[in-house]
Amino acid sequence: MTTIFNRIGARARLAGIAPAIALLTAIPALAQEAAPVPVPDKGDTAWMLVSTLLVLLMILPGLQLFYGGLARGKNMLSTMTQIGAATCLVMLMWVVFGYSMAFGPDMEGALKPFIAGFDRLFLVGIAPDSTAATFTKDVVIPEYVFVCFQMTFAAITASLVLGSVVERIKFSAVLVFTLVWLPLVYLPIAHMVWAASGLFFVMGALDFAGGTVVHINAGISALVAALILGKRLGYGKDIMAPHSLTLTLVGTGMLWVGWFGFNAGSALEANGSAGLAMINTFVATAAAALAWLATEKLAGHKPSSLGLASGIVAGLVAVTPAAGNAGPLGAIGLGAVAAVICYVAVAVIKPKLGYDDSLDAFGIHGVGGIVGAIGTAIVYSPALGGPGAADYDMGEKLVVQLAAVGTTIVWAAIGTVIAIFVAKAVTGLRVTADVEREGLDLGEHGERAYNP
Repeated sequence: MTTIFNRIGARARLAGIAPAIALLTAIPALAQEAAPVPVPDKGDTAWMLVSTLLVLLMILPGLQLFYGGLARGKNMLSTMTQIGAATCLVMLMWVVFGYSMAFGPDMEGALKPFIAGFDRLFLVGIAPDSTAATFTKDVVIPEYVFVCFQMTFAAITASLVLGSVVERIKFSAVLVFTLVWLPLVYLPIAHMVWAASGLFFVMGALDFAGGTVVHINAGISALVAALILGKRLGYGKDIMAPHSLTLTLVGTGMLWVGWFGFNAGSALEANGSAGLAMINTFVATAAAALAWLATEKLAGHKPSSLGLASGIVAGLVAVTPAAGNAGPLGAIGLGAVAAVICYVAVAVIKPKLGYDDSLDAFGIHGVGGIVGAIGTAIVYSPALGGPGAADYDMGEKLVVQLAAVGTTIVWAAIGTVIAIFVAKAVTGLRVTADVEREGLDLGEHGERAYNP
């Protein structure tokens, strides 16, 4: 072929058309060098847009109603307002520096496995045609969509923490705490587990949709915050029953629906992995709900609507890291086991230790997240229908999962101590005794959820 083109070139020079022939001979080489640029699929993009909105539904109004119904009536609006304001604050922080620190271009040096750099502050460098990689080679989605999807994860994690401290924490303290907690706790853990250069991502940790990043992170932070803040007035003496289990059950339903965006959306594509995460989110949750009710009955209590709601959320939490990392059989077992353990944590261990985790953020999210993260190493096995390879080494994966869980616990605890004490120094942290007795709806916001 080269000889033929040389001969043609020689004749062409005589005719004065050598430049044209030179360009002709270069075309095959240029075509070979230029790799096709991946273009987002409209189906994947549409699915991720919907998934992002489903996660927002989990927070507003799902988590607001779930937590609000569990609080006493005099603190209904304050609980919902704290969640809503924290969500809004995290969204702005995410655009300013959060996305850059968690998923932006890597910084060089020793911090690379723990945090990204600052090249994407205010989302600089991102345009409508920018893309983010998925888990399939040469498949991408618009980067703005990925930014929004991850933004909702950060927002719900910060909101989940508040479940342990409602009914006594100042509204201003919630905002200061969130401002400090996000960069100290959430962003490093998100980078370590989900970013390609992150410490635990490189080690092969399994966390499909946020067992460590969201639930253990939030649960441990909730426990530490509650311990520092102290118990509510009358805790252990006065009746502090949920004021509206009806609203809690409505919120539970919204959480379950929204969780499909949370779990199935974490596939980042509209594909079989999303379908696997969807079926697991159905069956693990159903198994957990029934297991909680059965455990209540075996413990000598009547199966309750609160137990149903708690079991549903415990199952959702536990299956989160395993959603795309388990078969349906493994997911059912994981959900059921997590529900029983969470029930023991909430109904037995918490009363014995006497800490005041107002709405059981630690008992369900922290404990359920730990069970789910460790259990994922088990249900990932192909022997249980998981997607692991035929030579899957469960012991090795358990070590990795335990390392990720242990690091998250320690990191979240230390970061939360710092964030809470900063909030205390700036705001005083806790409302006065009079405001707490009157209720934070009136004392902090000047409103009532219900007419007297």
